[in-house]
Amino acid sequence: MTTDSTSTRGRTGTGRGGVRSRTGETLTRRTSTGSTVLATGLDAGRRALAGVRLAARNAARGLAHTVTPAGWFLVVVLLVGLAAGWAFGLVEGWVAAVVAGALLLLSAPFLLSGARFDIRLELDRERVVVGTDLGATLRVTNRGQRLALPSIVDVPVGDGLVETAVPLLAPGAEHVERLAIGAHRRGVVTVGPMKVSRGDPVGILRHEVSWPQVQTIHVHPVTTPIPSTSAGFVKDLEGMPSSDIVDSDLAFHAIREYMPGDSRRHVHWKSTAKTGRLMVRQYEETRRARIAVLLDLLEDEYSSDDAFELAVSCAASLAVQGVRDGREVLFATSGERRPSGGRSGAIRTLPTVDPKTLLDATCSIEKGAHADRLEDLTTLTAQSFPELSIACIVTGSGVPVERLRRAVFAFPTTVRSLVIRVEPGAEPLVRSTRDGTILDVGVLGDLKHLMARGAVA
Repeated sequence: MTTDSTSTRGRTGTGRGGVRSRTGETLTRRTSTGSTVLATGLDAGRRALAGVRLAARNAARGLAHTVTPAGWFLVVVLLVGLAAGWAFGLVEGWVAAVVAGALLLLSAPFLLSGARFDIRLELDRERVVVGTDLGATLRVTNRGQRLALPSIVDVPVGDGLVETAVPLLAPGAEHVERLAIGAHRRGVVTVGPMKVSRGDPVGILRHEVSWPQVQTIHVHPVTTPIPSTSAGFVKDLEGMPSSDIVDSDLAFHAIREYMPGDSRRHVHWKSTAKTGRLMVRQYEETRRARIAVLLDLLEDEYSSDDAFELAVSCAASLAVQGVRDGREVLFATSGERRPSGGRSGAIRTLPTVDPKTLLDATCSIEKGAHADRLEDLTTLTAQSFPELSIACIVTGSGVPVERLRRAVFAFPTTVRSLVIRVEPGAEPLVRSTRDGTILDVGVLGDLKHLMARGAVA
């Protein structure tokens, strides 16, 4: 029998000495069992060390949130007492260590309650006027199967905190508490997130659970009603024809020849029949009361925070009355000056869709040390809204009369101007000038009376 040696050498054979390649060479394979076991052990050690570190980190974080300053003081007393009693044999050290340890042990069971709370805070309303209280109902229900130990519910209200004590609750029991939230400042106040804290009576250990419920309260400025009849200068302007000629309005002006683009609805057929050419009507534009309420936000113009709040109340009262009367109202405030010292080139306008939306927007108004000057505010308003008929400017007593005149001068002569300067406690005063009327307001209640006197003057 003949054997093909070429095909035999091309095969790969294996033996105890190693692996034979296709070229006939023998490769030795060595497996180090000891190094593999060592690497596996090192990996397991690293994973165990990482787990220990994570557990220690979580435990430290839990202790930081659980142990109060009084608890840490007892821990220090315990360690110092043990060291003093062991090293120097002081009986006082052993006594202090025993007392501290006993207090720590006695406070621990208060954290072992397995209660599960369901907390709901129901506000009576989401909008309130500054200076009044807002009612709320807090409902705490024990959803667990065990008895719930007494606890404390913390309700953050803006920068303040309302604490409510929850008594011992059986499984399924509910505790209802009425809260009174004081609205002492205008602004947007957030209520929540609430926290339930449980701990011992001494205050050594404390455990807190947060609820993510957050609600918003709009604290509106105080406003005063301004009857439409008292705003005589607005009533007089309403419906009066101006010298501007338009193609469609109520006040008839003249008849002219038809031009491409004119509406066929205004064709005067009698004149067309007489002249043989299409003739259309022309009208005088009827003046409508487009009111602008401008609020100065520059901090230097106001003598105090109360003065600024009075200015916000006056501006809000004017704007709300205009919206209720169905007029077009523009509510604008000063912009922020540029770092170089120049004016910002922009003004901030507030929504005036309805009184509620307008008052919600006034909650976020704040004065600033870098706000635009009053003259910049009036200039930008006159450039951006040329169709105004009335401008009500509200500012502080820090603006002299000369600057007020320059601010009013930015508007065209067809715009009636009313300037309101506020200073708490000042005597009410009305001054009529060639450019407009200046009212000095000391209290908000004087605004409607001064408006009526200003209209007569």
